[in-house]
Parts: sequence; structure tokens; C-alpha cells
Amino acid sequence: MKKMLLAAALMTMSYNGFAAQEPQAVYDRSCGICHGGQIPTAPQKGDKAAWEPRLAKGMDALVQSVTNGLNAMPPRGLCMDCTDEDYQAVIKLMTE
Repeated sequence: MKKMLLAAALMTMSYNGFAAQEPQAVYDRSCGICHGGQIPTAPQKGDKAAWEPRLAKGMDALVQSVTNGLNAMPPRGLCMDCTDEDYQAVIKLMTE
């Protein structure tokens, strides 16, 4: 019983504030379709100048934009199984 409780506690801690998915894999699967240059209005990965005004709004606003969709970006940014933490990690990856 103690081992089960310990395992449950460790699993719970692993979901708090950390991306559940590998950011590059999420980008490759969902985000790169548009942020790889195919959609001219989507800021490209690594384009610091394009991301600067978006980052100025704050991470919470960016995650909200992904979740709800914005302009041509569909809700959830084509990643239906992403958490807010996954979105934050992918946004960070794209803005570096």
C-alpha cells in the first residue's frame, strides 16, 4: 500500500508545472505545419523579431490565444492533447 501511495504521489508531482510531452515532438506534429513558414501570418520558429510583440503580452496571454484560437490559428493549435504546460514549452521552443 505504501508503494502505491508513493507512486501516486510521484505521478502527481510530475504533472505539476512540467510539460508532459516533448516540445520538439509537439512542434513537429502540430505547430510546424503553420509556424514553419507555410502560413505567412504565423510567426516562424526562431524569428525573434516576429515573436517579440507577442511575448510582450505575456505567456498566459499566448497560451490563451493557442487554447481559444486566434485569427487563422485553430483552437488548441492542432494539438488536442496538449496541456497549458505543453503549450508553454512549445512557445518557448519557437521563440528561442
